[in-house]
Amino acid sequence: MDARVDDSIHPFDAATRVELLGGRWQGATSDDYHAFVGQFGGATAATLLRALMAQPERTGDPLAFTVNFCAPIAAGRFDLTPRLIKATRSTQHWGIELTQGGDDVEAFATAVFAQRRETWSHRPAEMPQTASYDEAPVYSRAGVAAAWVRQFEFRFVENEPSFGAGTQAGPASPHTKAWIGHAVPRTLDLLSLSAIADAFFARIFHVRGELLPIGTVSMTTYFHVDAADLVAEPITAVLGVADANVFHKSFSDQTGELWSPSGKLLATTHQITYFKA
Repeated sequence: MDARVDDSIHPFDAATRVELLGGRWQGATSDDYHAFVGQFGGATAATLLRALMAQPERTGDPLAFTVNFCAPIAAGRFDLTPRLIKATRSTQHWGIELTQGGDDVEAFATAVFAQRRETWSHRPAEMPQTASYDEAPVYSRAGVAAAWVRQFEFRFVENEPSFGAGTQAGPASPHTKAWIGHAVPRTLDLLSLSAIADAFFARIFHVRGELLPIGTVSMTTYFHVDAADLVAEPITAVLGVADANVFHKSFSDQTGELWSPSGKLLATTHQITYFKA
């Protein structure tokens, strides 16, 4: 669980790199984070958030971050258009669009940045009882077609997926617990959390016991820590707890929690996902 430092650029940082070229912010997809169709949504989310955090006018750290995925992102470069919508003394509201082929919007996001101040604090949420990181076996990713899965290490402690050739006799539980970190160890920061928030396997995979066509439509992540909190407690993996409430007429929800090994709730996430079954 201790953070390790490597002088070479991490695959996650390379995949989510942004730069200002000719007056426009740009990024590019990475083969390392390819999904079944287009790029892994977590990598896209982290790239959008990185671009917003790179803005010179930005103050504070992300508090709420919503990404809407309009279409699969084709391999190659894309343009990013950030905009400061409104700023107050404590918060900033930003928007950003990802376009390819001119004005074709493939994804867009809104983010609230906040300057957290020391004040009264109370954490009634309690970390679920579970096996520790060291006690949990590493999930085998052998044969997994989606490249992005190989960029993360999963250690399931409850409801490890078992993908069969057909549907199960009945729906299984959508609830899972798993330790999740980068496959190449990396100290987790807010960008990592924004990507891991989408690293849960689709709930319908667990419920049906098979791989089906799916796609995240919209995802919101709420951050309960700032950058300084993560620096004070450097970690390389979180306990991810995920569940779902409804599968109905081609769409399902997903809820998720990201916990530090010390029992601190770092982020919560909610998303709506398309499925074909």
